[in-house]
Amino acid sequence: MTSKDPREVRRIIAAGDEDGNAVIYEDKAATDVRMDPARPGFAYTRFWVTERTPAPISGVRESLHLPHTLEPPAGGSVGSFVTIPPEDWYRHGLTDEKVSDYFAAMGAPGASRLGDGARHPYMQQTSTLDYILVLSGEVTLVLDTEEVHLSKGDTVVNLGGSHAWSNRSDSPCELFVSVHDGRTS
Repeated sequence: MTSKDPREVRRIIAAGDEDGNAVIYEDKAATDVRMDPARPGFAYTRFWVTERTPAPISGVRESLHLPHTLEPPAGGSVGSFVTIPPEDWYRHGLTDEKVSDYFAAMGAPGASRLGDGARHPYMQQTSTLDYILVLSGEVTLVLDTEEVHLSKGDTVVNLGGSHAWSNRSDSPCELFVSVHDGRTS
C-alpha cells in the first residue's frame, strides 16, 4: 500500500433479530472517518462506541451518534481503524498549530503532549486502556523514555501511557484500536 488515500473500511453490524436469529443489520463502508490535513494519508475510522460496561447488545443497531473523540465516554469504549502514513509524507510541513488543530478536531485537545518536551509531535496521553493490533505495515511506538518497533501481527496493551505512533517506513501502517475508559486509582 503506497497510496496517500487510506482504504475504505467495511463495517458489518450483526445482532439478534426479534426471533433470536443472528442477522446482519448493516454491511457498508464506515462513514465516521476523520482525516488530519497536516498528515496526508492519515485516517481515523471510528466504527463503534459504547457508553458503559457491560455494553448493551440487545436492541442496539448504531452507536456513532455519540460525540466523536479520541477518548471513550465514561465507562465506555471506542473501536477504530487507524492508518498511520509514513512521516516522510508530512514532517517537513508540520507545525505546532497543525498538531493542536488535529487534537481539537478529534475532541481531545487535552490529550496532546505537545509542548511538554514530547519526543514526537503527536504524543498523547489519555486515562484509557488501549488494545492495539498492527494489521499491516510497520510502526514505532514512541514512549516517554523508549521506543519499540512493531510489525504486522504485533499487539500493544497501553495502560494510560503517553505515546505516539511514528511510521518511519515508506508505506502506510494500519492499526486496529480498541480504547476503554480507565482510571488511575
